[in-house]
Amino acid sequence: MSQGSDAILARMMALHPKIIDFTLDRVVRLLAALGNPQNDLPPVIHIAGTNGKGSTQAMIRAGLEGAGHKVHAYTSPHLARFHERIRLAGELITEEALTAILDECYAANQGTPITYFEITTCAGILAMARTPADYTLLEVGLGGRLDATNVIDKPALTVITPVSMDHEQYLGTTLTQIAGEKAGIIKRGVPVVVGPQSDEGLAAIERQAARLSAPIYAYGQQWQCWPDQGRMAFQDETGLLDLALPNLPGRHQIDNAGAALMALRLLGTGAPDAAVSQAFWPARMQRLRHGPLIDLAPEIELWLDGGHNPAAGEALAHHLGTLPKRATHLICGMLNTKDVTGYMRPLGGVVESLTAVSIPGEANTLPAETTAQAAAKANIPATVAASVRDALAAIAATDPHARVLICGSLYLAGGILRENG
Repeated sequence: MSQGSDAILARMMALHPKIIDFTLDRVVRLLAALGNPQNDLPPVIHIAGTNGKGSTQAMIRAGLEGAGHKVHAYTSPHLARFHERIRLAGELITEEALTAILDECYAANQGTPITYFEITTCAGILAMARTPADYTLLEVGLGGRLDATNVIDKPALTVITPVSMDHEQYLGTTLTQIAGEKAGIIKRGVPVVVGPQSDEGLAAIERQAARLSAPIYAYGQQWQCWPDQGRMAFQDETGLLDLALPNLPGRHQIDNAGAALMALRLLGTGAPDAAVSQAFWPARMQRLRHGPLIDLAPEIELWLDGGHNPAAGEALAHHLGTLPKRATHLICGMLNTKDVTGYMRPLGGVVESLTAVSIPGEANTLPAETTAQAAAKANIPATVAASVRDALAAIAATDPHARVLICGSLYLAGGILRENG
C-alpha cells in the first residue's frame, strides 16, 4: 500500500488532543462544509450495540447482496487496513479513492479541532454518498446518541445488538445508562430491531422507542431464534424458518443472525433467508488454516477472536464448551481500557493455560504481566511471552496437537491477520 492514505490519516490523528470526545458539533460542521452528504446516502440501516455489531452488519449485507442489491458498509475499527472501514457498493474502497476523499475532508476541515474517528466518518459518508448503491449499512463506533455516525435524520431501520458493560468511562456505569446511549440512534417512527438484552437494558431501549413512536421488534417478543438439531430456527409473526447454522461459530451468532433476518424482513428486500448464514466476518472465532503461524505449528488447531469484554468472554467460554474435546490454550493480549477480570472470569476451568502478550505497537496495551495476573485470579494457569510467535512455539513444544486461541483484542487480531498474510 502506498503512503498516500497512511500519511493523511497520520495528520488527522493530530487534529484533536483526545481520541474520543463526545459531541456531534464538529461532525455537523464538517458535513455542512462538505455539502451535507449524509442527506444523499442510499437508505440507511443504522446499527448500535456492545457486541455483535460487525457480525450482524455482515449478515444483513450477505442477505441484501444475495438478493442482488448493491450495499455500502461502514464499520470500525479495521483489522489489517483502514480501507476495511469503507465498503462501496460491495467493494472495499481503493487506495486512490481513499486518498482523494481523505484529502478533501482534511482540506474542508481547515485545521479546526476534530477527532480522528469523526473526520474519517465524514470521509466514509462522503464516499458512500457519491457512489450509487441500494442500501447503506452504518455501524456506530461507540455508544450511539453522540456517535459520529448519528447524523441520519430518517434511516430506513435501526438495529441494537446486545448491550453489555463496556466503555463505562464514556457511556455510564449501569446497563440502563449504556443502553440509553445506544438507544440514541432510534429515530421517530423508524422501526428498531432489538437483539437479546438484559431486563434493564431492554427497558431503557423500550422507553426511547415509545417516546419516539418507533415500532420495536425485540428478541423474545416479536421474534426469536434458536439452535435446533444442528440447524437454526427463526420465528416471527409471519412464520417459522428452518435454516443452516451461520458460518460464524457460536451460540451468540444465532442471535445475530436472527436480528439480521428480522431486519431484512422489515426492509422487504426479497433477500433469501439462507444467505444470512453464509456471512463471513474476520476475527470472530475465525479458524486460521494457512500462513506463517500455521507453518510454525502445523499440528495446532489455531483460532482467532477479537472479543474483549465480559460478555465476549462468556460467549467464548460457551462456544469452547461446544467444540470437540481437545486441550485448549489461550494467547491473550488486551487493552488497558477493558475489564480484563470480567473477560477472564468465565474462562476459568475451560482452558488449560493462558500465555499473556503485550499488543505490539499499541500505546494502550495492558502489560502482559497484568493480563497474566488477571488470568491467575480466574484460576487459569498463566505465563508471559514476548510475542504471539514465541507463545505459540512454546505451546506447540509441549502440546503439539492442542487447540490454541489468540484472543482479547481486535487490535491484537488485526496484527495477527497482517502478520499471517
